[in-house]
Amino acid sequence: MTRLGARGLAALLAAGVAVIALALWVSSRTPSASAPRAGEPVLPGLESSINAITAVRISKGDGTRTTLERGASDWIVGERGFPADSSRVRKLLLDLADLKIVEGKTSDPANYAQLGVEDVSSPRASGTLIELIEPGRPVSLIVGKPSGMQSSYVRPAGAAQSLLVSPQVIPDADPRHWLPESVIDLPETRIEDVRVEPAAGPPYTVVRHSPNQLDFAVPDLPKGRQLASVTAPNAVAEALASLTLEDVRKAGGPGPPPAPAVHATFHTFDGLTVEVSGRSEGDSRYLTVSAQSSSKTTEDEARQLNSRFGGWQIEVLGERYDALFQPLEGLLAKAPAPKAHGSRSRRNSRAAGEKPAG
Repeated sequence: MTRLGARGLAALLAAGVAVIALALWVSSRTPSASAPRAGEPVLPGLESSINAITAVRISKGDGTRTTLERGASDWIVGERGFPADSSRVRKLLLDLADLKIVEGKTSDPANYAQLGVEDVSSPRASGTLIELIEPGRPVSLIVGKPSGMQSSYVRPAGAAQSLLVSPQVIPDADPRHWLPESVIDLPETRIEDVRVEPAAGPPYTVVRHSPNQLDFAVPDLPKGRQLASVTAPNAVAEALASLTLEDVRKAGGPGPPPAPAVHATFHTFDGLTVEVSGRSEGDSRYLTVSAQSSSKTTEDEARQLNSRFGGWQIEVLGERYDALFQPLEGLLAKAPAPKAHGSRSRRNSRAAGEKPAG
């Protein structure tokens, strides 16, 4: 009985070992419940909580960072204190909410750099950390290198598993790139005249007397000079059409004493006056903009311009700045060369001093 009992116990133990081995084999062949599954959202629940997000932080290992803060009516670029391009912020949030897993990738930290999903604590890290600030539910995601045209590599911060996801997300940590591009769009068709006070040369005005007049004129040209072409003054009148910004800063902020300002005053046929002052600092060009209205038609336009840009200096491209404040000489044909009076006089003198041959 004792011998039989021992045999039974041994058989039972062998059977148990076989069952455990079978279970381990099956589990090795079956995906874990926590393994990434194609088509699942990367950030579940984000779509329904987008409006609860109070800030978005975007940073890179080299120290570049942007903080986008939700204001009462607009998003704000925290590093500038200036309204952001809110449509672009919303697109980023919708793209993040729409992120779906294509497939799982490496969980080995030694391989993260190949995908650009290593921690951004190192200056050499190529990825970008996105932090979504929501009360009670912060979310952090490292966005790595793009894959083709439709996908990107990502890794939830603090997690081991990296992922290939779609749609492609390419966040930008430079605050300048979250500012709205448009400053003002004042087409030439609205302009009646522009008074320019350039850095060099005399002030001048380009003017036309009717909206139907195609080209602008420059009254009181210097004596003996003419325009390079009948269309030359039009470039001044076009200088505020689709004007875009490169960056912004508070007017009167710290820094070296500014260079003397240049000025231009635009008058439109419908009663809008736009005053523009410009300053050069090294390779950078800055404008300040203010507006007035003498007509009900343009009251709101003037108010919006002052509300948006009052107290700010707007950095613009150098070629737009140069077109706006170009000196009068830049509109004129090349001055005729002076006549060689001295040479002719010397020839006449020599001729008068010659003695007749004899």
